[in-house]
Amino acid sequence: MLPVGRAAWSLDYAASKMAVGTSQAADEEARAEVEVLKSRLEKTTQLTKKIQASLGRLESSGKTLQDTIDPIYGQTQKLQIVGSNIDAILEALDRMKAPSDIKSNEEDIIRKGPEKAGLNAFLNSVKRVNKALVEMKRSNLRSNQQAAADLQRLQKSGNQQLEANFQKILQEDSRPIEPLHFITKDKPFPLIAPDKMGRLGPINQYISGVTKQSGMAGESPVLQTYATVRGPYLTATLQNLAAASVNTAKKKTPDAVYRQGTNGIGTYAKGMELAFLAEYDNICSLFSREEWGKVFNLTCQGAISELARTLRELNTHIKANLPTDCYLAYEIIEIMSNISTSLDSRTGELKPSFAAALKPIRETGKSSLADLLEDTRRRIAALPMIPQDGAPVPITSDTITRLQTMVDFLRPISSIMISLGDGGWKSTSQSVVSSDQIPTLNSFEIGADGKQIFAHYCIDTIDTLLSSLDQKAKPLLKGKPTLGVFLANNATVIERMIRNSDLQPLLSGTMADVDKWRKTGIQLYITGWREPSGALLDVTYTNRGSQRPPSGSATSIDSVAIVKGLNSKEKDAIKEKFRLFNSSFDELVAKHKSLSMEREVKEMLSRQVQGMIEPLYGRFWDRYHEIDKGKGKYVKYDKAGISAVFLSLG
Repeated sequence: MLPVGRAAWSLDYAASKMAVGTSQAADEEARAEVEVLKSRLEKTTQLTKKIQASLGRLESSGKTLQDTIDPIYGQTQKLQIVGSNIDAILEALDRMKAPSDIKSNEEDIIRKGPEKAGLNAFLNSVKRVNKALVEMKRSNLRSNQQAAADLQRLQKSGNQQLEANFQKILQEDSRPIEPLHFITKDKPFPLIAPDKMGRLGPINQYISGVTKQSGMAGESPVLQTYATVRGPYLTATLQNLAAASVNTAKKKTPDAVYRQGTNGIGTYAKGMELAFLAEYDNICSLFSREEWGKVFNLTCQGAISELARTLRELNTHIKANLPTDCYLAYEIIEIMSNISTSLDSRTGELKPSFAAALKPIRETGKSSLADLLEDTRRRIAALPMIPQDGAPVPITSDTITRLQTMVDFLRPISSIMISLGDGGWKSTSQSVVSSDQIPTLNSFEIGADGKQIFAHYCIDTIDTLLSSLDQKAKPLLKGKPTLGVFLANNATVIERMIRNSDLQPLLSGTMADVDKWRKTGIQLYITGWREPSGALLDVTYTNRGSQRPPSGSATSIDSVAIVKGLNSKEKDAIKEKFRLFNSSFDELVAKHKSLSMEREVKEMLSRQVQGMIEPLYGRFWDRYHEIDKGKGKYVKYDKAGISAVFLSLG
């Protein structure tokens, strides 16, 4: 066995030799790999050189090929251009030949007409002719001029037949109808049947298109054709209603006052509104939006002309019977203004046409306000006499009745009042100002109140009435008392009629203007009682023993002592005063009872007379009733007796 130390050294040496051997092996492997890479790099270099040589040869070959192909490509392009030109020439030849082909193909269909050939087939044929004609005009070839002329004649024939067919279809649904059937049942007027509308639409669309395409001024002839057919339909449908409006205006009794709603104008207007709205629906379904207004105005013009003629005839009747039929003018103004506003809100059309038709009636309505005032003056001036008993005259109640009736037409009258302005009826030139437009709020005075202006007109009418009666009565009635009773009676009738009617809320703030006439009448009447009241005035001598007791004294008056203190001359004067009073008083009482007085007037006048005479007589009687020692020779009435007389006056 080896020693332990040598054994250890041997192991280290062996390990060292193994490590050296491993390192050498790794180096050998690396050198081998390098050699392989060098070998591959050499091959790659050789391949690159070969590729470069090949690219050089390819470039040389491509240049040679390009030089060879360029002439061939140029020749090919030239051949393509020649081919295109040949195709264009062939197409032009086909186009030159096409018109004669189209003419021969479509002429037979167009000659048959839309009814025999069928509307769709006929319409398509005409469209093809129109298209060919447009293309031919665009080519502008001289060789096509004759063919173009032939196609134009063919197109014109086709268009004319389509227009005639349009008119014929339209006429089938344009027979006049009985409007009352629809008005009374509140039904809309009938429209053009859908199947006919389905045929009319394509015709209208085509002809409108051709018209625009041609560039000619004016609208499509179909518009005028529609108005030519449907216009007379509307006029004929409404004709009976127009005639009824005139007939119902005729008066059976000359002085009969017109009553609201008794004229046929309301039904006429309702029928017109329904007919026009139905027609507008037809037009909207058939024509383009920009054509609606034009066609609608053309179609309705005949019916509106008939309306204008009817209103002129009614206006002549109203002017001939103004005091009784002015209300018909107000009713027409309101009805026509309403229908104009309604149609304008639905269609945006016809308002100026209605305003022009209504113009004569509206002017009559304006002038009527001044004319009625003048009629009041004229009628009063023409009165043959005034009642000698002071009774009110019929014209007073007639005038207030007229104002009461006007309240039923307050809306149209208010519009007239606002357009005239407050007091405008006083000037004839202002009252007949004409206007071609139905007034709008913009034409009125800002803040104007038609009802208030009408109230002023009522007061003006009352003043005109009473002042005219005053002027008429002064030379015809004997004495101021009778004139006073006459004025008070008429003023009282006016006040009572206002209070018991729809005038009351309108005139409540102006009744003082009426009451002043009654007060004037009372003052005139009282002047007649000054004579007996004057006889009751006496002279009191304060230097005598028998003095008049102080006012308000509770001391009883001793008539015996007072009379005893008078000398004979003074007694005779007192007797004369009693005699004069009795005579004048009895005469006035008799006169009072002979006069015709309204109940309110009689009560008021009796109170006024009693308040004026009784205190004076009572004082005079207290002092001097012993002048005839109770025999009644001079003192006819005691205090109770004269009170009874005053009671009998009321």
